[in-house]
Amino acid sequence: MKRSLLFAGLILSLFLRTGLAFEPFVVKDIRLEGLQRISSGTVFNYLPVQVGDRLDAERARRAIRALFRTGFFKDVSLERDGDVLVVHLQERPAIASIEIEGNKDIETEPLLESLKEIGFAEGRVFNRSLLDKVEQELQRQYFARGKYGVKIRTSVTPMERNRVAIRIDIAEGKPARIREINIVGNRVFDDETLLDLFELSTPTLFSFYTGSDQYSKQKLAGDLERLRSFYLDRGYLHFNIDSTQVTITPDKRHIYITINVTEGEQYRVKEVRMTGDFVVEPETLFPLVDINPGDVFSRKRVTDTVEKLGKALSDKGYAFANVNTIPDVDEKSRTVTLTFFIDPGKRVYVRRIEMRGNTRTADEILRREMRQMEAGWFSSSAVEHSRTRLERLGFFEEVNVETPAVPDTPDQVDVVYSVKEQPSGNLVLGMGYAQSSGFLFNVNVTQNNFLGTGKRVSLNFNNSQINTIYSFSYNDPYATIDGISRGFGAFYRSTDAGQANLANYNTNTWGGNLSHGLPINEFDRIRFDIAFEHLELEETVFSPQVVSDFIAANGDTYDTLTLSASWSHDTRNRAIMADRGMLQRLSAEVTVPGMDLQYYKISYRHLFYVPLTKRFTLSLNGEIGYGDGYGDFGSVPFFKNFYAGGVRSVRGWQDNTLGPRDARTNDPVGGSFKVQGNIELLFPPPFAPKSKTVRLSAFFDIGNVFADYDAFSAGDLRYSVGVGATWLSPLGALTFSLAKPLNEKAGDETQPFQFTIGTNF
Repeated sequence: MKRSLLFAGLILSLFLRTGLAFEPFVVKDIRLEGLQRISSGTVFNYLPVQVGDRLDAERARRAIRALFRTGFFKDVSLERDGDVLVVHLQERPAIASIEIEGNKDIETEPLLESLKEIGFAEGRVFNRSLLDKVEQELQRQYFARGKYGVKIRTSVTPMERNRVAIRIDIAEGKPARIREINIVGNRVFDDETLLDLFELSTPTLFSFYTGSDQYSKQKLAGDLERLRSFYLDRGYLHFNIDSTQVTITPDKRHIYITINVTEGEQYRVKEVRMTGDFVVEPETLFPLVDINPGDVFSRKRVTDTVEKLGKALSDKGYAFANVNTIPDVDEKSRTVTLTFFIDPGKRVYVRRIEMRGNTRTADEILRREMRQMEAGWFSSSAVEHSRTRLERLGFFEEVNVETPAVPDTPDQVDVVYSVKEQPSGNLVLGMGYAQSSGFLFNVNVTQNNFLGTGKRVSLNFNNSQINTIYSFSYNDPYATIDGISRGFGAFYRSTDAGQANLANYNTNTWGGNLSHGLPINEFDRIRFDIAFEHLELEETVFSPQVVSDFIAANGDTYDTLTLSASWSHDTRNRAIMADRGMLQRLSAEVTVPGMDLQYYKISYRHLFYVPLTKRFTLSLNGEIGYGDGYGDFGSVPFFKNFYAGGVRSVRGWQDNTLGPRDARTNDPVGGSFKVQGNIELLFPPPFAPKSKTVRLSAFFDIGNVFADYDAFSAGDLRYSVGVGATWLSPLGALTFSLAKPLNEKAGDETQPFQFTIGTNF
């Protein structure tokens, strides 16, 4: 009986597979056979037959197709056992593991992620056809990196419980190098000018590092777009890239690129018009137009004008304004009439400003930096400026802003600031080494954002070969709602000046200060300080004559009360690693008449960042300082002098060694007049073009200190050139410079390589 049923089932299965007619029946029950990993519920979810249905040949074919389409099974058959439908299933194996070997150019994790996107991952059902797609996907990724000789071999190893292990062996081969790039059809601009626009190039001295000679389809697309923009920005409206041929040698080692272009004729601007709905005064918009009649047509200048007009409208509340350019080309005269059509849309208001991510910092600390107000007109400048102010607090690693539209409300948006907080202090233990101060040990209990209030509290102990310092400071940047700051501090400092390349003497100093800061406007601030200082000056056997003479005339203990004032104008986008903006600071300090020391000092600094490109920034820094005595003092006390030389001054000379020296010991004693200038080209490293913690530079330094203003001589200025690097690493700040003094003179103490290294743990 059992054999007859099996024979009948096989005949029925054959009928169902071949589509031959069989006796339809009503399904009283359904039995699944052959399942190992897949649940019965999953099968019944896909099976288009239920108990009580009438099964015929057509419905049976649909059922088989539906189960095959799931991809879970490599064989499906149907049998009839009385009124019971028996579904025989042979599952495809599951992928137990995927092992990739030989991949050096592409890391394993990104590869596995890309394979997962096409359905090939551990735990998924194994499909041989999908493995072929995997090989094609890997080959595509390596081709995109110029490695056309890549060889990919896959192996499938069966395992217990109907599983398989996949192994992918990759022989990457060497990348194909660009042997030649030819541009055909250019008459106005020569090949050298055009090829300088390209990221791709034939092999150069630095190609091993930049990879510019390795062909990439994406890089070529970018180069072609730069070529197109170059012509369109110079008036060639009908410039066209007719074709691009990329050929590879049979050994897949060299690539030849040929680009066929049609330059066309140059067009000029005949007339510039502005039309549309002028919701703001046209007089405020016309100065923003960056292209004028008679100019050579430039797509970039047109785009810049559209952006400026859109921003001006956005600042007035028209966040969704559209500015469209309508060109009218006169082919006969080769001129273009430009019309800027303004569609402001509705004026948009800010419904709500939200802060997200500030788990430690109080909400009000962020809100007091806002320059965009709730219920006010939306202003893109105010929104962006608010984000910059949050960045400059130093409490957040990252600040992002979004302006989602309010659902079902066409004239309202929300402004959402998302911050990523960074540690703001607690206990910091530090150790490090600097050429100027030797080994140092530091214990610093600091909270720049004390209890999330934005206040700064610091207790510091610092010990090095130069200084031993104990200090405490407190500052509240918003002592009043208007942004008036208040602070105070106390300190003790013991200094061995000889260890800092100065004259040999020691000082012990203690004192304290009170400070107030007053904002004038968005970028200007005035600061006032009053400080008391008790200083004890100690002479050594190696002290120069200037120290002995000063002690003989004024004693060795001094109490002074100093009044200080400063004005600063700061538009930098960040306080650290800025790449745009300006900092100006004018400061003055004077001791109160009748105190043991009577002197004053004035200094001015101007720091300016000029963005050249997205990656390169020019930094211009100039400083000047002057001091003098009054009353019984004919000059600034020598231990209050200005000094020059070193990493933060004129690089290439040892710290503090420039300027006047003692006649007896030849020790540096500083001067009352200082001049310093620095020009730096700042740029990120090629391996991390978007880094905010690593920066390289090429610099030119100039400066010196002089005994007084009358002693200044341009011929005594020292200058150097070199390269530098700064890294704000998790282990501390690292600064390196390699400088070449250009006008070293006899007696100068030079130091071409200079660095400071610190670490926190």
